[in-house]
Amino acid sequence: MEYIKSKIRDVVDFPTKGIVFKDLTTVFKDPRALHIIGWDLSQLYRDKGVTKVVGIESRGFIGGSILAYEIGAGFVPARKPGKLPADTIRQEYAKEYGTDVIEIHRDAITSDDIVVLHDDVLATGGTMAAAYKLVKSLNPKKIYINFIIELSALNGRAALPEDADVSSLIVY
Repeated sequence: MEYIKSKIRDVVDFPTKGIVFKDLTTVFKDPRALHIIGWDLSQLYRDKGVTKVVGIESRGFIGGSILAYEIGAGFVPARKPGKLPADTIRQEYAKEYGTDVIEIHRDAITSDDIVVLHDDVLATGGTMAAAYKLVKSLNPKKIYINFIIELSALNGRAALPEDADVSSLIVY
C-alpha cells in the first residue's frame, strides 16, 4: 500500500477552502498502482460469493468495475438522478448544505445477490449510507461495503449501519 499512498495527490482547498482532497486520479493513471488496487480489492472478496458490485458515481465506477471483473461479478452503477435509462429506485440523503439523491435500476439487484458497495473514499459516509439503504431495500442475501481510502478523522463509519461489513484498503 505504500506504493499506492505515494501516488495519491493531495489537492488543497478542493472542493472548498479548508479541505485537503485525496485525489485518486493519479493512482488510476499509473498502471502498476491500478493493478495493485485491483488485486487487493479482489483478494477481499474472491471467496465470498459476490454476484454484483455496485459502484457509486463517479470514481466508484473505476474500482468497482475492476473489482467486478476480477471476481467474476456483475457491475451496477449507482448514479445521480436522471442518468439511468430504465426504471429506477432512489434514496435521498442529507449533505453538508442540502440534500442529494442516488439511484439504481429497479431490476439491478435480486434477493439471490451478494453485493459489494464500492466507492473511492469514505469521508462523512452520507453517500454510502444512502447507497446501502437503496440496495438493502432490494433484499440481497448480503451486502459488503468497500473503499480504497478511509479518512478516519471524519468518522464516516458512524453514518453506516453498525452491522455493516466495511473494509478500506488505506486508512488515513
